[in-house]
Amino acid sequence: MKQENIVMDKAKPFILEDGGLSLGPITIRLAKNEQEIDAAQALRYRVFYEEQGATPIKDMAARKRDYDDFDEVADHLLVFDTSKPTLETQVVGNYRIIRQKVAQAHGHFYTEDEFDISKLKAHATDMVEVGRTCVEEPYRTRPILQLLWQGLAEYMGHYKADYFFGCASFRGTDVEEHRQSLSYLHHFHMIDEALRPVAMPHNRAVFTPDPIESINERQSFAQLPPLIKGYIRAGCKIGEGISRDVQWGSLDVCIILPIGGMTDRYKDHYRRRTQEPSFFEQKP
Repeated sequence: MKQENIVMDKAKPFILEDGGLSLGPITIRLAKNEQEIDAAQALRYRVFYEEQGATPIKDMAARKRDYDDFDEVADHLLVFDTSKPTLETQVVGNYRIIRQKVAQAHGHFYTEDEFDISKLKAHATDMVEVGRTCVEEPYRTRPILQLLWQGLAEYMGHYKADYFFGCASFRGTDVEEHRQSLSYLHHFHMIDEALRPVAMPHNRAVFTPDPIESINERQSFAQLPPLIKGYIRAGCKIGEGISRDVQWGSLDVCIILPIGGMTDRYKDHYRRRTQEPSFFEQKP
């Protein structure tokens, strides 16, 4: 895709609730109505169930929609290809975002089904949970992923978030298939104990990391799933333990990004693309 400058309407107080950020025909903004959320749920079903083999529950297979109770309280950050003819084909990317105050009113975060995040909640004042992250296969390009990150940055800046976190997945439920990468994350990217989420006992996978001296850092990083690789590049840390999700056919780690810990590389990246200081650059 041809590189273009991201267009930002600075006249609006929160661009993601209006026209969004654009890169040619591609636009990222928050869903405005139930029809757009429904299109996002259809995208999630195509990616998670038809492509990746998750097991549908309830009437998901009949409806061809991925959904749960959190959809009603979450914000849905969507990528649209405006050149497509119908809404369902226009929605090609999705980030589901749940703010701390919303989660408190709802009762809990989605991540708490898999990880004990009590230490993080005690420390944070306004964190956001990200999940259900997916992009239609033809759109899994660097410019689209960069646009998703910029949209997430705009969102966190607007709500003055101090952390973002969520579950990130390895395909398959056999820890041995991902031993090298999981050992690498454990030794080199574990968050401080004072903030550390811990996998819940009921779904925690049994795993003893390889010794640190046996790990090839470069090779291990290269083997990470693309989304986790992007999170690590941005400065994300992980919690303790691995959660096995049988329904989704995945091994999940908890990723955490203290906004002040965003890497200089990513701060510089967004400052160049928008020609103004990014949210991450403005944080102390």
